[in-house]
Amino acid sequence: MKLENTKAQMRKGILELCVLSIISEKEAYPSDIIKQLKASKLIVVEGTLYPLLSRLKNSALLQYTWKESKTGPPRKYYSLTDTGTEFLHGLVETWDELNHAVNQSTKKIKTKA
Repeated sequence: MKLENTKAQMRKGILELCVLSIISEKEAYPSDIIKQLKASKLIVVEGTLYPLLSRLKNSALLQYTWKESKTGPPRKYYSLTDTGTEFLHGLVETWDELNHAVNQSTKKIKTKA
């Protein structure tokens, strides 16, 4: 088993939480979301993000508005719906529980390093 494959799967697993968290701060344009994810070392390409945004929108967690751009065609900006906000709170709670469990489970490994 290759470590890089496992790392990629772990990142994909938390991508939805991170995307919703970014959008919860303020409405977001996809390239801005990608920049924030790259800055956090959650490398994402447009081919990964757009299907996720579409799925979240179809699940009524996101909505979008079109805004005029000074440099080209109108842009689609995403924001959370009320359902999306509730869903995000549930994800954060689950993440906190998982993070605690993983930290407890790996405590001995960390002290050996």
